[in-house]
Order: sequence, then structure tokens, then C-alpha cells
Amino acid sequence: FDPETGQISAYNPLVIDKGTQPAVAPVVPTIPQGAVVALWFGFNGNNLMLKSSHNSLNSGRCVNGVNGTIFGQFAYCNAPAFFQGANQAIRDGQLVVPALGIAKDGQICPTVRDFAIVDQDQSDNVPTTYFVSSNNQVAQATAANAAKLQNIQPLFNGSDNRLLDIAVDGALGCSPWKVNDLADPGKMIPLLPLNELQAAKFQPTPVALVPNLDPMTLVNNQRNMDKLNAYRAGVDQSTIRVPSQASTRAYCLNLMRTAPIRLALDAPFLGKAPSPDMGAADNLYDFMGQRFAATWTNLTCDQMTGKATPITVKTDANGVAVETMVNGINLNPTANPLTCNVNGTPVAGCTGKATINGQACAFLLDPATNQLNLTCPAKAITPPGKPQVSGQGQPPDPNSGKNPNQVKNQ
Repeated sequence: FDPETGQISAYNPLVIDKGTQPAVAPVVPTIPQGAVVALWFGFNGNNLMLKSSHNSLNSGRCVNGVNGTIFGQFAYCNAPAFFQGANQAIRDGQLVVPALGIAKDGQICPTVRDFAIVDQDQSDNVPTTYFVSSNNQVAQATAANAAKLQNIQPLFNGSDNRLLDIAVDGALGCSPWKVNDLADPGKMIPLLPLNELQAAKFQPTPVALVPNLDPMTLVNNQRNMDKLNAYRAGVDQSTIRVPSQASTRAYCLNLMRTAPIRLALDAPFLGKAPSPDMGAADNLYDFMGQRFAATWTNLTCDQMTGKATPITVKTDANGVAVETMVNGINLNPTANPLTCNVNGTPVAGCTGKATINGQACAFLLDPATNQLNLTCPAKAITPPGKPQVSGQGQPPDPNSGKNPNQVKNQ
């Protein structure tokens, strides 16, 4: 973060195994004078422990956990100072956070604090991609390296930030906030801190913040406020003073009320998108279902809420999620061919939009009730001698006693 201009730039350092060499020497970035530099670490293994060199962790204000207990996959250096400067620039109008936009499903594009996106340990990874050469050497993912190296494969983590920035945003037609890549001039890339700043400004209620039973914030499997607050500080989330301010029960209830509805709404788009991890699920729809089911179990949401999981997943012999049921219905368009026909216009999965008598109407198949919800905007027409009707849709039919916007799915 450059306090002089109020702008943010990005750099993905190259991390290699001890005793090896990079496939290509990393680009040395030019850092603006007086810039506030912060680091965020993600990890594809279970436990990442930072090791100090010449007091580097203390001088760099690096946080790997508290009192000898590490977070797990996550760590950061100097993040609070970065967020302090960036948030001040936002308040001053020097740094403008882009709006989220509208997704293909007609809803606001999701953020990393959306209960339709989060899991048991939200915000614990980064959207960084590296290149791996045929002899297992690693390089930065730049245009120059792509042209120089042969038979390269991308290396990344498919969870949290990259799940949103690449997979879900791509499927829903959304665009993550990006800034200049100092290693690859002209290239714009997403970042963990950008995700958090955008979510802090635009995420509608309910807002998902790290709960007190997040596995990465526990000490000896018990809640620990110091560790929770240390974790939250690295992703610009509020400090709690009592455990109830980070209630896992409230977190589970919001998961139950939010994620199944959005997953059902987005099934036509997610079901056709590739899985971020083919070892976990066969497509993005099943990946999101598997992610929810694991979160529900690992946060003990059934005990917290007294409710069974609304999303269940079937796996194959290799443990790969291949079928996701939302309240007992598989809404994946490749598995469920249900289609509504509106004046000759097909609406796949009975979820989406269609025009009826010149009006754009939204269709949503509610798996909880097996009901088709049809919403059309009010049309300001007052027939002679009749009062004007306002609000969404049409008034209930007095002859049937049923609202025509609630059509039972037969």
C-alpha cells in the first residue's frame, strides 16, 4: 500500500523447497518509497510454521498463531498496518473500492464474507498461482515464464479466496477486484486483502466473520479469544471481547439460512463449471456442496442448531463428491433435467429469468418446498374503475385463494 497515492499493488514471492532452485529466477519488484508492505501465506499442507532468520519474524510483525500454537495453513506479516493505511485511504476517498456487481443469477456478486461462500475456516488462503515445470521446479506465473518454460502446470489452492476470485466469480459472471502485478507488468491480479476490503464495504447482512470454533483459532480443541483475535487481525475483521460476539451457533444458523438457497439458485451455473479440485468433487456445484457438508460437520452445526444438514453429498469409491442434494433434491442441471417452458422459452432448472407479456420475470425453484417461485415487477397500469395495485407480482386470485406467483411444481 502506497500512502502517497493511496493505491495497492501486488507481488507473489517465489517459495521453493530447500536444496532446490527456481525454474526461473523471480522478478525483483520495485516497491514505492514509504510503502506499507504486508505478507499473507497460504499452504496446501496442514500446518505452516514460519521460521525466523535474524529476528525476521519479530521485525516483520509476523503472526503464525499465539503462545506456541499455530493457526494451521495461514500466517501473515504486518497485515494490521496495511489495513489501517488502506482503510484510511478509503475513508478519505483516495482509494476507491469497486462495487460487487450483479451475478448471472440476478443477485449481488458474493464476497469472502458471504455465507454462501465461507467454510469452517474462512479467509485462510490466497488466490496465488505458480508454475511447476516438468522437473518439479517452481516459477512465478508470469507471461515471460509461460513463454520460456515447457510443459508447465499451474500450482494453486482451490479454497477460499481463489474459489471466489476464479471459480465462483467465473461461473457467475462476476469480476474480482484486481491490482497491478509487480512481477508481470500490465497484468492485474486478485489478492486476499482486496477480497477482505471489498467484503467489508459491500457484503450485505448477514456478514460472515471468523467464528469461535474455527479450527485454526482453537487451542487444545478449546475456544481461545486471543488466537481468534490474532487470526481476525490478519484479515481485517473486528476484535471480539466476549466469545458470544463470535458465536458459532449464529454462524451455523446463517449458513443454514443462506447457503442452500444460493446454491439452489446457482445450480445451473455451478453445475457446468469445473471443480477447483477434481480430487474433492467432479464439478463446482458438487464442490460447493461438499464444502458445506464438511463445514456443517466440523463446526458441529447439527449440535449447535438442533438441525440436520440441509445439504447432503454422495461420493464415489474414491471419495469424490458426485451428487449434491439440497433438501433432498439434486439441482445440478446435468443430473436434473427439469425445465420450465415460458411461452416457448426454456428456463433450465426452473431457475433464471424469462419474459412474460413484456415483463422480465424471475424464476426460482425452492428445493425446501418443491415450489416454483415466480416474481414479476409491478406494472403501473390502472384499469378504469379499478384501484392501482402496487408491489411485486400480481395480487392473489380471489377465485382460487392461491397466489399465482406460488406455482406448485408437479
